[in-house]
Amino acid sequence: MSDRYDTSDHPETRFEPGSGGRVLANKLGVTDPEEMDAIELDLLVQLHDALIDEVTADQGFSSTDLCEWHRRWLGNVYPWAGRYRTLNMAKGEHLFAASARVPRLMDVLDREVLSAHTPCEHMPEERLAAAIATVHVELILIHPFREGNGRLSRLLANLMALQAGRPNLDFGPWDRDKPAYFAAIQAGLDDPGPMTELVTRALCVSAAGDPS
Repeated sequence: MSDRYDTSDHPETRFEPGSGGRVLANKLGVTDPEEMDAIELDLLVQLHDALIDEVTADQGFSSTDLCEWHRRWLGNVYPWAGRYRTLNMAKGEHLFAASARVPRLMDVLDREVLSAHTPCEHMPEERLAAAIATVHVELILIHPFREGNGRLSRLLANLMALQAGRPNLDFGPWDRDKPAYFAAIQAGLDDPGPMTELVTRALCVSAAGDPS
């Protein structure tokens, strides 16, 4: 579980005994970070495949959906899965939203962002890219959960693309140029352009590799 977030002294910061402070305390007693990464990835793939069959093209998404997906993904691994974090978090020098503000910010996300940008059925590419970018930036900056925010945000992006009849996004360019990705996130509240451009690129690369 590399690239851990800096956190204050709080129950949600507990690590599994014997993990050397590298694996969060979990229901499985897993102490090896590579094993935990593999478990989380396998569970995420299972959730992704299940949601492809469940989500409809005309379904608007909500914070309730996000909490339920998080619980379904990590509920057998972490006791706090599906619940908003109750500690403040940072990555490097960037502070995410204060934990006390998370419930209110997620309510705002529902009313002003998710309701405005989903469902994505029949959305043209330009509008779809802007919708995914806006939702992604807001969700990442709120960082509502203790773990898995980035991956859950990407899952939501894929489901939004699916509603519009597009394949999964190709996130490879984001991973290969993380400074550009983080800069686009930080700029996103004032200027959605950089993130929209990254989403457009991910959609185009994905479409180019789609056999259909």
